[in-house]
Amino acid sequence: MSPDDVFKYILGFISGIVVLTLFLMVLELFRYSLPVLSLKFIFGINWNPVVGSEEYGILPYILGTLVTSAIAIFVGVPISLGIAIYLSEMAPNFIRTILSFVIELLAAVPSVIYGLWGLFIFRFWVRDFIEVPLSKHLAFIPIFQGEPFGLDILTAGLILAIMIIPTVSSVSREVLMAVPDSQREAAYSLGATKWEVIRLGVLSYAKSGIVGAAILGLGRAIGETMAVTMVIGNAIGPAALPTSLFKAGQTMASLIANEFNEADPTSLHPNALIGVGLILFVLALTINLLAQLLIWRILKIKEGAVE
Repeated sequence: MSPDDVFKYILGFISGIVVLTLFLMVLELFRYSLPVLSLKFIFGINWNPVVGSEEYGILPYILGTLVTSAIAIFVGVPISLGIAIYLSEMAPNFIRTILSFVIELLAAVPSVIYGLWGLFIFRFWVRDFIEVPLSKHLAFIPIFQGEPFGLDILTAGLILAIMIIPTVSSVSREVLMAVPDSQREAAYSLGATKWEVIRLGVLSYAKSGIVGAAILGLGRAIGETMAVTMVIGNAIGPAALPTSLFKAGQTMASLIANEFNEADPTSLHPNALIGVGLILFVLALTINLLAQLLIWRILKIKEGAVE
Protein backbone atom coordinates (compact mmCIF):
# COMPACT_ATOMS: atom_id res chain seq x y z
CA MET A 1 0.00 0.00 0.00
CA SER A 2 1.47 3.33 -1.09
CA PRO A 3 1.75 6.37 1.22
CA ASP A 4 -0.90 8.08 -0.91
CA ASP A 5 -3.35 5.26 -0.22
CA VAL A 6 -2.63 5.40 3.51
CA PHE A 7 -3.20 9.14 3.52
CA LYS A 8 -6.45 8.72 1.58
CA TYR A 9 -7.78 6.11 4.01
CA ILE A 10 -6.82 8.24 7.03
CA LEU A 11 -8.72 11.20 5.62
CA GLY A 12 -11.67 8.97 4.79
CA PHE A 13 -11.67 7.60 8.36
CA ILE A 14 -11.63 11.12 9.84
CA SER A 15 -14.45 12.21 7.54
CA GLY A 16 -16.43 9.15 8.55
CA ILE A 17 -16.00 10.03 12.24
CA VAL A 18 -17.46 13.49 11.57
CA VAL A 19 -20.48 12.05 9.79
CA LEU A 20 -20.94 9.38 12.47
CA THR A 21 -20.77 11.98 15.25
CA LEU A 22 -23.40 14.08 13.51
CA PHE A 23 -25.65 11.05 13.07
CA LEU A 24 -25.29 10.00 16.71
CA MET A 25 -25.99 13.53 17.86
CA VAL A 26 -29.24 13.66 15.92
CA LEU A 27 -30.16 10.16 17.10
CA GLU A 28 -29.69 11.06 20.77
CA LEU A 29 -31.62 14.31 20.42
CA PHE A 30 -34.45 12.47 18.70
CA ARG A 31 -34.48 9.65 21.29
CA TYR A 32 -34.74 11.97 24.27
CA SER A 33 -37.25 14.33 22.65
CA LEU A 34 -39.51 11.56 21.28
CA PRO A 35 -41.99 11.72 24.23
CA VAL A 36 -42.96 15.30 23.35
CA LEU A 37 -42.49 15.40 19.56
CA SER A 38 -45.76 16.09 17.76
CA LEU A 39 -47.39 18.68 15.56
CA LYS A 40 -48.80 20.30 18.70
CA PHE A 41 -45.25 20.62 20.03
CA ILE A 42 -44.08 22.40 16.89
CA PHE A 43 -47.16 24.55 16.22
CA GLY A 44 -48.44 25.07 19.77
CA ILE A 45 -48.01 28.40 21.55
CA ASN A 46 -48.44 27.43 25.22
CA TRP A 47 -45.47 26.56 27.41
CA ASN A 48 -46.39 25.20 30.84
CA PRO A 49 -43.79 23.00 32.59
CA VAL A 50 -45.84 22.56 35.80
CA VAL A 51 -46.11 18.84 36.61
CA GLY A 52 -49.69 17.65 36.21
CA SER A 53 -50.64 20.24 33.62
CA GLU A 54 -47.63 20.09 31.32
CA GLU A 55 -48.04 21.59 27.87
CA TYR A 56 -45.24 22.41 25.47
CA GLY A 57 -45.54 24.41 22.26
CA ILE A 58 -42.54 26.09 20.63
CA LEU A 59 -43.98 28.08 17.74
CA PRO A 60 -43.32 31.47 19.46
CA TYR A 61 -39.67 30.53 19.93
CA ILE A 62 -39.24 29.29 16.36
CA LEU A 63 -40.69 32.57 15.10
CA GLY A 64 -38.56 34.54 17.57
CA THR A 65 -35.44 32.81 16.26
CA LEU A 66 -36.38 33.51 12.64
CA VAL A 67 -37.34 37.15 13.25
CA THR A 68 -34.22 38.09 15.22
CA SER A 69 -32.02 36.31 12.66
CA ALA A 70 -33.81 38.11 9.81
CA ILE A 71 -33.19 41.47 11.50
CA ALA A 72 -29.53 40.55 11.92
CA ILE A 73 -29.16 39.64 8.25
CA PHE A 74 -31.16 42.64 7.01
CA VAL A 75 -29.02 45.06 9.02
CA GLY A 76 -25.69 43.29 9.30
CA VAL A 77 -25.05 42.00 5.77
CA PRO A 78 -25.27 45.38 3.93
CA ILE A 79 -22.95 46.97 6.51
CA SER A 80 -20.55 44.03 6.27
CA LEU A 81 -20.56 44.17 2.49
CA GLY A 82 -19.85 47.91 2.59
CA ILE A 83 -16.90 47.31 4.92
CA ALA A 84 -15.61 44.54 2.67
CA ILE A 85 -15.89 46.67 -0.48
CA TYR A 86 -14.07 49.57 1.17
CA LEU A 87 -11.26 47.41 2.51
CA SER A 88 -10.74 45.43 -0.69
CA GLU A 89 -11.29 48.11 -3.33
CA MET A 90 -10.82 51.60 -1.88
CA ALA A 91 -8.84 51.72 1.37
CA PRO A 92 -5.11 52.58 1.39
CA ASN A 93 -2.88 49.73 2.50
CA PHE A 94 -2.17 51.06 6.01
CA ILE A 95 -5.87 51.66 6.73
CA ARG A 96 -6.77 48.25 5.28
CA THR A 97 -4.30 46.52 7.60
CA ILE A 98 -5.46 48.32 10.74
CA LEU A 99 -9.18 47.98 10.07
CA SER A 100 -8.88 44.33 9.08
CA PHE A 101 -7.06 43.61 12.34
CA VAL A 102 -9.68 45.47 14.41
CA ILE A 103 -12.58 43.68 12.69
CA GLU A 104 -11.00 40.28 13.26
CA LEU A 105 -10.52 41.18 16.94
CA LEU A 106 -14.24 41.98 17.21
CA ALA A 107 -15.03 38.44 16.03
CA ALA A 108 -13.14 37.11 19.06
CA VAL A 109 -15.16 39.07 21.65
CA PRO A 110 -17.22 36.63 23.80
CA SER A 111 -20.96 36.86 23.25
CA VAL A 112 -21.59 37.54 26.94
CA ILE A 113 -19.66 40.81 26.57
CA TYR A 114 -21.97 41.85 23.75
CA GLY A 115 -24.87 40.88 25.98
CA LEU A 116 -23.66 42.98 28.92
CA TRP A 117 -23.03 45.96 26.65
CA GLY A 118 -26.48 45.51 25.12
CA LEU A 119 -28.14 45.23 28.52
CA PHE A 120 -26.55 48.25 30.18
CA ILE A 121 -25.85 50.61 27.26
CA PHE A 122 -27.10 49.67 23.81
CA ARG A 123 -30.74 48.99 24.74
CA PHE A 124 -31.16 52.59 25.90
CA TRP A 125 -29.82 53.86 22.58
CA VAL A 126 -32.21 51.60 20.71
CA ARG A 127 -35.13 52.72 22.87
CA ASP A 128 -34.45 56.45 22.68
CA PHE A 129 -33.20 56.85 19.11
CA ILE A 130 -35.00 54.07 17.21
CA GLU A 131 -38.00 52.67 19.04
CA VAL A 132 -39.49 55.92 20.39
CA PRO A 133 -39.44 57.69 16.97
CA LEU A 134 -40.81 54.58 15.23
CA SER A 135 -43.54 54.20 17.83
CA LYS A 136 -44.44 57.88 17.51
CA HIS A 137 -44.62 58.09 13.72
CA LEU A 138 -45.32 54.52 12.55
CA ALA A 139 -47.51 53.11 15.32
CA PHE A 140 -50.23 52.35 12.76
CA ILE A 141 -48.01 49.49 11.51
CA PRO A 142 -48.49 46.41 13.75
CA ILE A 143 -44.80 45.58 14.05
CA PHE A 144 -44.11 49.04 15.52
CA GLN A 145 -46.89 48.97 18.09
CA GLY A 146 -46.32 48.69 21.81
CA GLU A 147 -44.45 50.51 24.52
CA PRO A 148 -40.72 50.86 23.73
CA PHE A 149 -38.54 49.73 26.62
CA GLY A 150 -35.40 48.36 24.99
CA LEU A 151 -35.49 44.73 26.11
CA ASP A 152 -37.24 43.27 23.11
CA ILE A 153 -36.96 41.54 19.75
CA LEU A 154 -35.58 44.58 17.91
CA THR A 155 -32.71 45.05 20.36
CA ALA A 156 -31.87 41.34 20.18
CA GLY A 157 -31.85 41.44 16.38
CA LEU A 158 -29.59 44.52 16.31
CA ILE A 159 -27.18 42.93 18.80
CA LEU A 160 -27.02 39.89 16.53
CA ALA A 161 -26.38 42.16 13.54
CA ILE A 162 -23.41 43.70 15.34
CA MET A 163 -22.12 40.26 16.26
CA ILE A 164 -22.21 38.86 12.72
CA ILE A 165 -20.58 41.90 11.09
CA PRO A 166 -16.97 40.80 11.83
CA THR A 167 -17.55 37.32 10.41
CA VAL A 168 -19.46 38.36 7.30
CA SER A 169 -17.19 41.31 6.50
CA SER A 170 -13.97 39.29 6.93
CA VAL A 171 -15.14 36.46 4.69
CA SER A 172 -16.57 38.88 2.12
CA ARG A 173 -13.32 40.85 2.05
CA GLU A 174 -11.32 37.71 1.33
CA VAL A 175 -13.78 36.75 -1.40
CA LEU A 176 -13.59 40.18 -3.06
CA MET A 177 -9.79 40.26 -2.87
CA ALA A 178 -9.70 36.87 -4.58
CA VAL A 179 -11.46 38.27 -7.66
CA PRO A 180 -8.92 38.30 -10.53
CA ASP A 181 -7.62 41.74 -11.53
CA SER A 182 -8.57 40.86 -15.10
CA GLN A 183 -12.22 41.41 -14.12
CA ARG A 184 -11.48 44.96 -13.02
CA GLU A 185 -9.22 45.69 -15.96
CA ALA A 186 -11.83 44.46 -18.44
CA ALA A 187 -14.46 46.76 -16.91
CA TYR A 188 -12.09 49.76 -16.91
CA SER A 189 -11.17 49.11 -20.53
CA LEU A 190 -14.85 49.47 -21.43
CA GLY A 191 -14.99 52.89 -19.76
CA ALA A 192 -16.68 51.82 -16.55
CA THR A 193 -16.58 54.04 -13.48
CA LYS A 194 -15.22 52.86 -10.14
CA TRP A 195 -18.72 51.97 -8.90
CA GLU A 196 -19.55 50.16 -12.14
CA VAL A 197 -16.32 48.16 -11.88
CA ILE A 198 -17.23 47.09 -8.34
CA ARG A 199 -20.87 46.37 -9.17
CA LEU A 200 -20.42 44.62 -12.51
CA GLY A 201 -16.89 43.28 -12.42
CA VAL A 202 -16.30 42.41 -8.78
CA LEU A 203 -19.60 41.81 -6.98
CA SER A 204 -21.15 39.76 -9.77
CA TYR A 205 -18.05 37.55 -9.92
CA ALA A 206 -17.96 37.06 -6.14
CA LYS A 207 -21.71 36.56 -5.71
CA SER A 208 -21.54 32.96 -4.52
CA GLY A 209 -18.85 33.74 -1.96
CA ILE A 210 -20.83 36.68 -0.60
CA VAL A 211 -23.90 34.47 -0.23
CA GLY A 212 -21.76 31.95 1.63
CA ALA A 213 -20.50 34.69 3.96
CA ALA A 214 -24.07 35.78 4.68
CA ILE A 215 -25.03 32.19 5.48
CA LEU A 216 -22.14 31.92 7.92
CA GLY A 217 -23.48 35.01 9.64
CA LEU A 218 -27.00 33.57 9.63
CA GLY A 219 -25.72 30.37 11.21
CA ARG A 220 -24.19 32.33 14.07
CA ALA A 221 -27.33 34.45 14.49
CA ILE A 222 -29.61 31.41 14.70
CA GLY A 223 -27.51 29.64 17.30
CA GLU A 224 -26.47 32.64 19.42
CA THR A 225 -27.53 32.24 23.04
CA MET A 226 -26.12 34.44 25.80
CA ALA A 227 -26.27 37.86 24.17
CA VAL A 228 -29.84 37.28 23.00
CA THR A 229 -30.91 35.87 26.37
CA MET A 230 -29.76 39.04 28.11
CA VAL A 231 -31.62 41.55 25.92
CA ILE A 232 -34.69 39.88 24.38
CA GLY A 233 -36.93 40.03 27.45
CA ASN A 234 -37.50 36.26 27.77
CA ALA A 235 -41.28 36.15 27.48
CA ILE A 236 -43.05 32.79 27.79
CA GLY A 237 -45.95 31.24 25.93
CA PRO A 238 -48.31 33.34 23.78
CA ALA A 239 -46.64 36.53 25.07
CA ALA A 240 -43.48 35.49 23.20
CA LEU A 241 -45.15 35.59 19.77
CA PRO A 242 -43.25 38.24 17.76
CA THR A 243 -46.28 40.31 16.74
CA SER A 244 -44.32 43.51 17.34
CA LEU A 245 -40.62 44.37 17.31
CA PHE A 246 -41.14 46.21 20.60
CA LYS A 247 -42.38 43.13 22.46
CA ALA A 248 -40.32 40.90 24.70
CA GLY A 249 -39.76 37.55 23.03
CA GLN A 250 -37.52 34.52 23.17
CA THR A 251 -35.54 32.33 20.82
CA MET A 252 -35.07 28.59 20.96
CA ALA A 253 -31.49 28.94 22.17
CA SER A 254 -32.42 31.41 24.94
CA LEU A 255 -35.29 29.16 26.06
CA ILE A 256 -32.89 26.26 26.56
CA ALA A 257 -30.38 28.48 28.38
CA ASN A 258 -33.03 29.91 30.69
CA GLU A 259 -34.77 26.70 31.72
CA PHE A 260 -32.51 23.68 31.40
CA ASN A 261 -30.88 23.97 34.84
CA GLU A 262 -34.28 24.25 36.52
CA ALA A 263 -36.03 21.48 34.58
CA ASP A 264 -37.54 18.77 36.79
CA PRO A 265 -35.93 15.46 35.71
CA THR A 266 -39.08 13.56 36.73
CA SER A 267 -41.21 15.53 34.26
CA LEU A 268 -41.24 15.98 30.48
CA HIS A 269 -39.59 19.38 30.82
CA PRO A 270 -36.04 18.17 29.97
CA ASN A 271 -37.43 16.17 27.04
CA ALA A 272 -39.20 19.28 25.74
CA LEU A 273 -36.02 21.34 25.97
CA ILE A 274 -34.06 18.65 24.15
CA GLY A 275 -36.84 18.68 21.55
CA VAL A 276 -36.28 22.42 21.17
CA GLY A 277 -32.61 21.68 20.58
CA LEU A 278 -33.52 19.11 17.94
CA ILE A 279 -35.77 21.56 16.10
CA LEU A 280 -33.07 24.23 16.31
CA PHE A 281 -30.54 21.78 14.88
CA VAL A 282 -32.88 20.79 12.04
CA LEU A 283 -33.67 24.46 11.31
CA ALA A 284 -30.00 25.42 11.12
CA LEU A 285 -29.20 22.36 9.00
CA THR A 286 -32.08 23.10 6.61
CA ILE A 287 -31.01 26.72 6.16
CA ASN A 288 -27.43 25.67 5.44
CA LEU A 289 -28.58 23.04 2.93
CA LEU A 290 -30.76 25.59 1.16
CA ALA A 291 -27.82 27.99 1.10
CA GLN A 292 -25.58 25.34 -0.44
CA LEU A 293 -28.21 24.68 -3.10
CA LEU A 294 -28.42 28.41 -3.79
CA ILE A 295 -24.66 28.71 -4.12
CA TRP A 296 -24.58 25.65 -6.38
CA ARG A 297 -27.29 27.17 -8.58
CA ILE A 298 -25.44 30.49 -8.80
CA LEU A 299 -22.24 28.71 -9.78
CA LYS A 300 -24.06 26.68 -12.44
CA ILE A 301 -25.59 29.82 -13.89
CA LYS A 302 -22.17 31.49 -13.90
CA GLU A 303 -20.56 28.48 -15.62
CA GLY A 304 -23.36 28.48 -18.20
CA ALA A 305 -22.82 32.16 -18.90
CA VAL A 306 -19.07 31.60 -19.35
CA GLU A 307 -19.66 28.75 -21.78
